[in-house]
Amino acid sequence: MKQVLCLLLVCSSLSLAAQQLDEKATGSDTKKQEGGADNKMNIVKVNLTALPLKNFSFQYERVLQQKISVALGIRFMPNGNLPLKESLNDAANGDPDIEKAINNAQIGNFSITPEFRFYPGKKGYGRGFYIAPYYRYAKFTADAIPIDYNGGTGTKTITLKGDLSTHGGGLMFGAQWFLGKYVTLDWWILGAHYGTGNGSFVGTPSSPFTPLEQNEVRQTIEDIDLPVGKITAEVTANSAKAIFDGPWGGLRGGITIGIRF
Repeated sequence: MKQVLCLLLVCSSLSLAAQQLDEKATGSDTKKQEGGADNKMNIVKVNLTALPLKNFSFQYERVLQQKISVALGIRFMPNGNLPLKESLNDAANGDPDIEKAINNAQIGNFSITPEFRFYPGKKGYGRGFYIAPYYRYAKFTADAIPIDYNGGTGTKTITLKGDLSTHGGGLMFGAQWFLGKYVTLDWWILGAHYGTGNGSFVGTPSSPFTPLEQNEVRQTIEDIDLPVGKITAEVTANSAKAIFDGPWGGLRGGITIGIRF
């Protein structure tokens, strides 16, 4: 009888100890979930503000620990007309050359942007204000860029096509919120990057250039004003090439909506 009572006492003690351990574990998990450290450490997002510009921009973020995550962004724009053409034409102030370029040019782009995120706040785990150093590779394509020149019998046009590749590093500030258990809102407040770019755009005239036409086309290309870098021209009787090789920079911003899993 004593042996049975001892066995029941041991079993009761083990059951009570297991219950206490389970309660502690449950309490710890609750605290983690309240702080954002649940098992949803992956976020897939789409940039809503890029869509009106005909850009499709997506990002995947992986939370590594409370204050650190990594992300990879991909953006692409199929070749087509310039977005917001009417607004750009209004900004041209009636300049016929600029309006012609806006109305005729076909452009596209692709970029890939890996970034590291640091969340300094108490919540973390992909939530709150963050600082994000990043690298960006981008490739821009353009077709039907018009270059007008005096052909002796009147104005002629040669169209250029080609691409430009850029590399740059930068820093972005942002903030991310959890909207319920599965949805996120990420505000890319402001980012800026700086680096280098190189590329060329080539065209062939309908008839060979005269020496005078070559000089005029060369001057027209080299007079193109850019915020950064400079364009040089190589013009022969049978071709015209605009070459860009120099510094490159850009800004970054947007609002994304995401799904956590």
